[in-house]
Amino acid sequence: MPAPGGGWLTAGMTTRSEGTGISVQGLTKKFGDFTAVDDLSFEVAPGRVTGFLGPNGAGKTTTLRMLLGLIRPTAGEALIGGRRYAELPQPMSTVGSALEATGFHPGRSGRNHLRVLAATHGIPDSRVDELLDLVGIPAAARKKAGGYSMGMRQRLGLAAALLGDPDVLLLDEPANGLDPEGIRWMRGFMRHLAAEQGKTVLVSSHLLGEVEQTVEDVVIIANGRLARRGTMDELHGDPAVLVRTSDPGALGHALESAGLSAALDQEQGPDALRVGTGDLRQVGDIALAAGQPVHELRPLRTDLERLFLELTESPEHRNRNLSTGQEAA
Repeated sequence: MPAPGGGWLTAGMTTRSEGTGISVQGLTKKFGDFTAVDDLSFEVAPGRVTGFLGPNGAGKTTTLRMLLGLIRPTAGEALIGGRRYAELPQPMSTVGSALEATGFHPGRSGRNHLRVLAATHGIPDSRVDELLDLVGIPAAARKKAGGYSMGMRQRLGLAAALLGDPDVLLLDEPANGLDPEGIRWMRGFMRHLAAEQGKTVLVSSHLLGEVEQTVEDVVIIANGRLARRGTMDELHGDPAVLVRTSDPGALGHALESAGLSAALDQEQGPDALRVGTGDLRQVGDIALAAGQPVHELRPLRTDLERLFLELTESPEHRNRNLSTGQEAA
Protein backbone atom coordinates (compact mmCIF):
# COMPACT_ATOMS: atom_id res chain seq x y z
CA MET A 1 0.00 0.00 0.00
CA PRO A 2 1.26 3.52 -0.74
CA ALA A 3 2.81 5.55 2.03
CA PRO A 4 2.20 9.28 2.51
CA GLY A 5 4.36 11.22 0.11
CA GLY A 6 5.23 8.09 -1.86
CA GLY A 7 2.66 7.30 -4.49
CA TRP A 8 -0.55 8.89 -3.23
CA LEU A 9 -0.82 11.35 -6.11
CA THR A 10 -2.16 9.62 -9.18
CA ALA A 11 -2.86 10.74 -12.72
CA GLY A 12 -6.58 11.18 -12.07
CA MET A 13 -6.14 13.32 -8.97
CA THR A 14 -5.26 16.97 -9.17
CA THR A 15 -3.72 19.38 -6.69
CA ARG A 16 -6.00 22.38 -6.12
CA SER A 17 -4.98 25.78 -4.85
CA GLU A 18 -8.56 26.57 -3.81
CA GLY A 19 -10.97 24.09 -2.32
CA THR A 20 -14.70 23.75 -1.78
CA GLY A 21 -15.97 24.25 1.75
CA ILE A 22 -19.00 23.04 3.66
CA SER A 23 -21.45 25.38 5.36
CA VAL A 24 -24.18 24.26 7.76
CA GLN A 25 -26.40 27.09 8.96
CA GLY A 26 -29.37 26.80 11.32
CA LEU A 27 -29.88 23.20 10.22
CA THR A 28 -32.87 21.50 11.82
CA LYS A 29 -34.52 18.17 11.16
CA LYS A 30 -37.64 16.91 12.93
CA PHE A 31 -39.16 13.47 12.62
CA GLY A 32 -42.65 14.04 13.98
CA ASP A 33 -42.23 15.28 17.54
CA PHE A 34 -38.59 14.24 17.70
CA THR A 35 -35.87 16.76 16.82
CA ALA A 36 -32.81 14.90 15.46
CA VAL A 37 -30.84 18.02 14.47
CA ASP A 38 -31.53 21.29 16.25
CA ASP A 39 -30.41 24.67 14.83
CA LEU A 40 -26.95 23.34 13.99
CA SER A 41 -24.33 25.66 12.45
CA PHE A 42 -20.67 25.06 11.57
CA GLU A 43 -18.17 25.46 8.74
CA VAL A 44 -15.69 22.97 7.31
CA ALA A 45 -12.65 24.52 5.65
CA PRO A 46 -10.93 23.25 2.49
CA GLY A 47 -7.50 21.68 2.84
CA ARG A 48 -8.16 20.36 6.34
CA VAL A 49 -9.45 17.19 7.98
CA THR A 50 -12.36 17.93 10.30
CA GLY A 51 -13.65 15.44 12.85
CA PHE A 52 -17.44 15.31 13.26
CA LEU A 53 -18.06 13.79 16.67
CA GLY A 54 -20.94 12.97 18.95
CA PRO A 55 -22.42 10.05 20.88
CA ASN A 56 -24.89 7.64 19.29
CA GLY A 57 -28.11 9.49 18.59
CA ALA A 58 -26.40 12.89 18.38
CA GLY A 59 -27.55 13.56 14.80
CA LYS A 60 -24.27 13.06 12.91
CA THR A 61 -25.57 10.70 10.21
CA THR A 62 -28.75 12.74 9.79
CA THR A 63 -26.61 15.84 9.20
CA LEU A 64 -24.44 14.04 6.64
CA ARG A 65 -27.54 12.79 4.84
CA MET A 66 -28.92 16.31 4.66
CA LEU A 67 -25.63 17.50 3.16
CA LEU A 68 -26.05 14.83 0.46
CA GLY A 69 -29.68 15.69 -0.23
CA LEU A 70 -30.89 12.31 1.04
CA ILE A 71 -33.00 13.94 3.75
CA ARG A 72 -34.79 17.27 3.40
CA PRO A 73 -34.13 19.71 6.28
CA THR A 74 -37.05 21.02 8.30
CA ALA A 75 -35.23 24.36 8.50
CA GLY A 76 -31.85 25.85 7.71
CA GLU A 77 -29.43 24.80 4.99
CA ALA A 78 -26.56 22.43 4.36
CA LEU A 79 -24.35 23.67 1.53
CA ILE A 80 -21.36 22.33 -0.36
CA GLY A 81 -19.46 25.04 -2.19
CA GLY A 82 -22.33 27.41 -1.49
CA ARG A 83 -24.95 25.15 -3.11
CA ARG A 84 -27.38 22.50 -2.03
CA TYR A 85 -26.46 19.04 -3.29
CA ALA A 86 -29.38 19.03 -5.73
CA GLU A 87 -28.01 22.22 -7.33
CA LEU A 88 -24.52 20.85 -8.02
CA PRO A 89 -23.96 20.58 -11.79
CA GLN A 90 -21.52 17.67 -11.40
CA PRO A 91 -22.11 16.16 -7.97
CA MET A 92 -19.63 13.27 -8.31
CA SER A 93 -16.78 15.67 -9.07
CA THR A 94 -17.79 17.94 -6.19
CA VAL A 95 -18.53 15.58 -3.31
CA GLY A 96 -17.81 11.93 -2.63
CA SER A 97 -19.25 10.04 0.31
CA ALA A 98 -18.88 6.76 2.13
CA LEU A 99 -21.65 6.68 4.72
CA GLU A 100 -21.88 2.92 5.08
CA ALA A 101 -19.92 -0.10 3.86
CA THR A 102 -22.94 -2.16 2.83
CA GLY A 103 -24.15 -0.61 -0.45
CA PHE A 104 -22.69 -3.30 -2.70
CA HIS A 105 -24.37 -6.05 -4.68
CA PRO A 106 -23.05 -9.21 -2.97
CA GLY A 107 -22.79 -11.11 -6.24
CA ARG A 108 -20.88 -8.39 -8.09
CA SER A 109 -17.11 -8.06 -7.90
CA GLY A 110 -15.57 -4.97 -6.38
CA ARG A 111 -14.19 -3.94 -9.77
CA ASN A 112 -17.54 -4.32 -11.48
CA HIS A 113 -19.25 -2.35 -8.73
CA LEU A 114 -16.93 0.58 -9.46
CA ARG A 115 -17.22 0.09 -13.23
CA VAL A 116 -21.02 0.43 -13.07
CA LEU A 117 -20.72 3.65 -11.06
CA ALA A 118 -18.04 4.98 -13.37
CA ALA A 119 -20.04 4.22 -16.52
CA THR A 120 -23.00 6.28 -15.31
CA HIS A 121 -20.73 9.34 -15.11
CA GLY A 122 -18.53 8.80 -18.14
CA ILE A 123 -15.49 7.84 -16.10
CA PRO A 124 -13.08 5.42 -17.82
CA ASP A 125 -12.29 1.95 -16.48
CA SER A 126 -8.65 3.02 -16.12
CA ARG A 127 -9.75 5.24 -13.24
CA VAL A 128 -11.40 2.22 -11.57
CA ASP A 129 -8.20 0.17 -11.74
CA GLU A 130 -6.20 3.14 -10.53
CA LEU A 131 -8.38 3.52 -7.44
CA LEU A 132 -8.44 -0.19 -6.63
CA ASP A 133 -4.66 -0.04 -6.57
CA LEU A 134 -4.68 3.19 -4.57
CA VAL A 135 -6.91 1.87 -1.77
CA GLY A 136 -4.97 -1.37 -1.55
CA ILE A 137 -7.39 -4.06 -2.80
CA PRO A 138 -6.29 -4.87 -6.38
CA ALA A 139 -5.95 -8.59 -5.57
CA ALA A 140 -9.53 -8.75 -4.31
CA ALA A 141 -11.03 -6.64 -7.08
CA ARG A 142 -12.37 -9.63 -9.05
CA LYS A 143 -13.85 -11.36 -6.00
CA LYS A 144 -17.52 -10.96 -5.12
CA ALA A 145 -18.13 -8.07 -2.74
CA GLY A 146 -20.39 -10.31 -0.64
CA GLY A 147 -17.25 -12.13 0.56
CA TYR A 148 -15.35 -8.98 1.52
CA SER A 149 -14.35 -8.33 5.10
CA MET A 150 -15.53 -5.11 6.74
CA GLY A 151 -12.11 -3.55 6.16
CA MET A 152 -12.17 -4.44 2.45
CA ARG A 153 -15.68 -3.01 2.13
CA GLN A 154 -14.45 0.21 3.73
CA ARG A 155 -11.69 0.46 1.14
CA LEU A 156 -14.10 -0.26 -1.71
CA GLY A 157 -16.46 2.42 -0.40
CA LEU A 158 -13.59 4.89 -0.29
CA ALA A 159 -12.67 4.04 -3.89
CA ALA A 160 -16.28 4.68 -4.93
CA ALA A 161 -16.25 8.04 -3.14
CA LEU A 162 -13.09 9.05 -5.01
CA LEU A 163 -14.23 8.04 -8.50
CA GLY A 164 -15.01 11.58 -9.64
CA ASP A 165 -11.95 13.11 -7.91
CA PRO A 166 -14.27 15.24 -5.73
CA ASP A 167 -13.33 18.40 -3.87
CA VAL A 168 -15.20 17.26 -0.75
CA LEU A 169 -15.22 13.91 1.05
CA LEU A 170 -17.81 12.87 3.64
CA LEU A 171 -16.69 9.74 5.50
CA ASP A 172 -18.72 8.01 8.20
CA GLU A 173 -16.60 5.74 10.43
CA PRO A 174 -13.99 5.10 7.71
CA ALA A 175 -11.66 3.16 10.04
CA ASN A 176 -14.38 0.73 11.18
CA GLY A 177 -13.22 -2.83 10.53
CA LEU A 178 -9.67 -1.88 9.59
CA ASP A 179 -6.69 -3.51 11.29
CA PRO A 180 -4.01 -1.28 12.91
CA GLU A 181 -2.01 -1.08 9.68
CA GLY A 182 -5.16 -0.16 7.76
CA ILE A 183 -6.07 2.52 10.31
CA ARG A 184 -2.61 4.05 9.99
CA TRP A 185 -2.96 3.94 6.20
CA MET A 186 -6.37 5.65 6.35
CA ARG A 187 -4.99 8.36 8.63
CA GLY A 188 -2.16 9.17 6.24
CA PHE A 189 -4.46 9.02 3.24
CA MET A 190 -6.96 11.50 4.66
CA ARG A 191 -4.19 13.89 5.65
CA HIS A 192 -2.71 13.67 2.18
CA LEU A 193 -6.03 14.36 0.47
CA ALA A 194 -6.48 17.50 2.58
CA ALA A 195 -2.96 18.88 2.83
CA GLU A 196 -1.56 17.97 -0.58
CA GLN A 197 -4.68 18.13 -2.75
CA GLY A 198 -6.70 20.77 -0.94
CA LYS A 199 -9.73 18.56 -0.44
CA THR A 200 -12.29 19.20 2.28
CA VAL A 201 -12.50 16.08 4.46
CA LEU A 202 -15.29 15.69 7.02
CA VAL A 203 -14.97 12.44 8.96
CA SER A 204 -17.40 11.08 11.53
CA SER A 205 -15.92 8.59 13.99
CA HIS A 206 -16.22 7.04 17.44
CA LEU A 207 -12.47 6.27 17.61
CA LEU A 208 -11.52 9.37 19.60
CA GLY A 209 -7.86 8.43 20.01
CA GLU A 210 -7.51 7.93 16.28
CA VAL A 211 -9.40 11.13 15.49
CA GLU A 212 -7.05 13.06 17.77
CA GLN A 213 -4.09 11.88 15.68
CA THR A 214 -5.78 12.59 12.36
CA VAL A 215 -7.88 15.74 12.36
CA GLU A 216 -7.00 19.42 12.56
CA ASP A 217 -10.47 20.74 13.40
CA VAL A 218 -13.27 19.27 15.49
CA VAL A 219 -17.04 19.72 15.54
CA ILE A 220 -18.73 18.03 18.52
CA ILE A 221 -22.52 17.73 18.65
CA ALA A 222 -24.89 16.30 21.24
CA ASN A 223 -28.65 15.93 20.98
CA GLY A 224 -28.48 17.51 17.54
CA ARG A 225 -26.93 20.70 18.86
CA LEU A 226 -23.43 22.11 18.60
CA ALA A 227 -21.48 21.39 21.80
CA ARG A 228 -18.03 22.64 20.76
CA ARG A 229 -16.01 23.43 17.68
CA GLY A 230 -12.47 24.60 17.08
CA THR A 231 -9.00 23.50 16.12
CA MET A 232 -7.35 20.65 18.00
CA ASP A 233 -4.90 23.14 19.51
CA GLU A 234 -7.76 25.30 20.79
CA LEU A 235 -9.55 22.30 22.28
CA HIS A 236 -6.38 21.16 24.02
CA GLY A 237 -6.28 24.49 25.86
CA ASP A 238 -3.31 26.57 27.00
CA PRO A 239 0.02 24.75 27.26
CA ALA A 240 0.90 23.49 30.73
CA VAL A 241 3.40 21.18 32.39
CA LEU A 242 3.01 18.79 35.32
CA VAL A 243 6.02 18.47 37.57
CA ARG A 244 6.31 16.31 40.71
CA THR A 245 8.88 17.13 43.37
CA SER A 246 9.65 16.53 47.05
CA ASP A 247 9.07 20.16 48.01
CA PRO A 248 6.43 21.68 45.71
CA GLY A 249 6.44 24.91 47.73
CA ALA A 250 10.14 25.55 47.14
CA LEU A 251 9.99 24.60 43.47
CA GLY A 252 6.84 26.68 42.99
CA HIS A 253 8.63 29.71 44.42
CA ALA A 254 11.60 29.15 42.08
CA LEU A 255 9.31 28.84 39.07
CA GLU A 256 7.38 31.98 39.93
CA SER A 257 10.64 33.86 40.48
CA ALA A 258 11.54 32.91 36.91
CA GLY A 259 8.28 34.40 35.66
CA LEU A 260 6.19 31.21 35.36
CA SER A 261 2.84 30.56 37.02
CA ALA A 262 2.86 27.49 39.28
CA ALA A 263 0.09 26.05 41.43
CA LEU A 264 -0.58 22.81 43.26
CA ASP A 265 -2.63 20.40 41.17
CA GLN A 266 -4.80 18.58 43.70
CA GLU A 267 -6.16 16.20 41.07
CA GLN A 268 -2.64 14.92 40.43
CA GLY A 269 -1.62 14.69 44.09
CA PRO A 270 0.00 16.74 46.88
CA ASP A 271 3.46 16.67 45.24
CA ALA A 272 2.31 17.92 41.83
CA LEU A 273 2.57 21.39 40.36
CA ARG A 274 0.85 22.69 37.26
CA VAL A 275 3.15 25.13 35.48
CA GLY A 276 1.94 27.62 32.88
CA THR A 277 4.32 26.77 30.05
CA GLY A 278 4.78 24.14 27.38
CA ASP A 279 8.57 24.21 27.72
CA LEU A 280 9.65 21.07 29.60
CA ARG A 281 13.34 21.98 29.34
CA GLN A 282 12.79 25.37 30.98
CA VAL A 283 11.02 23.79 33.95
CA GLY A 284 13.76 21.17 34.31
CA ASP A 285 16.50 23.81 34.16
CA ILE A 286 14.79 25.94 36.81
CA ALA A 287 14.39 22.91 39.10
CA LEU A 288 18.05 21.99 38.66
CA ALA A 289 19.22 25.53 39.43
CA ALA A 290 17.03 25.58 42.53
CA GLY A 291 18.37 22.21 43.69
CA GLN A 292 14.92 20.64 43.63
CA PRO A 293 14.53 17.00 42.53
CA VAL A 294 12.10 16.22 39.73
CA HIS A 295 10.19 12.94 40.02
CA GLU A 296 8.00 13.46 36.98
CA LEU A 297 7.86 16.04 34.21
CA ARG A 298 5.34 15.86 31.36
CA PRO A 299 3.06 18.05 29.27
CA LEU A 300 -0.52 18.53 30.42
CA ARG A 301 -3.38 19.02 28.03
CA THR A 302 -7.06 18.26 27.77
CA ASP A 303 -7.24 15.17 25.57
CA LEU A 304 -10.09 14.79 23.14
CA GLU A 305 -11.69 11.87 24.96
CA ARG A 306 -11.88 13.76 28.24
CA LEU A 307 -13.31 16.85 26.55
CA PHE A 308 -15.80 14.73 24.61
CA LEU A 309 -17.07 13.02 27.77
CA GLU A 310 -17.26 16.28 29.72
CA LEU A 311 -19.36 17.85 26.97
CA THR A 312 -21.64 14.96 26.10
CA GLU A 313 -22.27 13.87 29.70
CA SER A 314 -23.05 17.34 31.01
CA PRO A 315 -26.72 17.88 32.01
CA GLU A 316 -27.43 20.16 29.03
CA HIS A 317 -26.00 17.67 26.52
CA ARG A 318 -26.87 14.33 28.10
CA ASN A 319 -28.45 11.98 25.55
CA ARG A 320 -32.19 12.61 25.73
CA ASN A 321 -32.87 9.22 24.09
CA LEU A 322 -31.48 7.14 26.95
CA SER A 323 -34.65 7.42 29.00
CA THR A 324 -37.02 6.80 26.10
CA GLY A 325 -35.27 3.99 24.27
CA GLN A 326 -35.34 6.04 21.06
CA GLU A 327 -32.20 6.60 19.03
CA ALA A 328 -31.56 8.99 16.19
CA ALA A 329 -28.75 8.53 13.73
